[in-house]
Amino acid sequence: MGLRRAIMATTGGALALAAFGFVVFANTVTRQPELRDVQADAIVVLTGGQTRISEAARLLQDKRGQRLLISGVNQKTGRASLLKISGLDEETFNCCVDLGYAALNTIGNADETARWAQTLGYDRLIVVTASYHMPRSLAELARAMPNTELVPHPVAPDVLRRKAWWLDSTAARLLASEYVKFLPAAARLAVSRVMSPWQSTSVTASSGTPPKS
Repeated sequence: MGLRRAIMATTGGALALAAFGFVVFANTVTRQPELRDVQADAIVVLTGGQTRISEAARLLQDKRGQRLLISGVNQKTGRASLLKISGLDEETFNCCVDLGYAALNTIGNADETARWAQTLGYDRLIVVTASYHMPRSLAELARAMPNTELVPHPVAPDVLRRKAWWLDSTAARLLASEYVKFLPAAARLAVSRVMSPWQSTSVTASSGTPPKS
C-alpha cells in the first residue's frame, strides 16, 4: 500500500508540474514580445506561414542582416511563388535570399540552418518563426549550432490574437500540441549542454518591432 501511494503521489506531482509548465509556456508564447532594433549577420525564417516569410523579408529589406535563409521550403514551391509571398523586389530576392528544401521538421530546420551559417561564416542570426514555435526552434537551433548567437523575432499568428488562449479551444489545442513537442527538444538541448558544457549558444532579447499579421 505504501508503494502504491508513493507511485500515485509521484505521478500526481509529475502531472501537476507538467500542467504548471504548460501554463507558463502558454502565457510566455502568447505575451506581446518586447522587440528591439538589432543587427545580425543574417536572418533565418522557418516556414509554416506566409506571414513569417514576409516578416523575415521585411527585416532583410531593412538591412537587419546580410542574407535570408527560408528553411523548410516545400519541394513543390518554386522561387516565383516565394518571391510573391516575400514582397521583395526580384533583384533583392535573387541577390540575398537562399532557399532550403531539405528540412522536413524543426530538427531539420536546425541542421539546415547550421550548415548554411557555417558555410557562410555567420555567428549571429535573427530567427523568425511563429511565437508558439519559437521555444522549440531555439532549443533545436541551439543544439545544432552551439556557438551561434540567436536573436528571436516571433510572429504572432491570428489564432493567438483573437482572445485569451484559455478561452479559445483552437488556440489551447495548438499550444498544448506545441508544448508536448517542446519538452523533448528542451531535453535534447539539456543533454547536449551536459555533454559539451563549454559550448554556450547565446539567445539574446527579441529583435525589431512587433510584427503584424
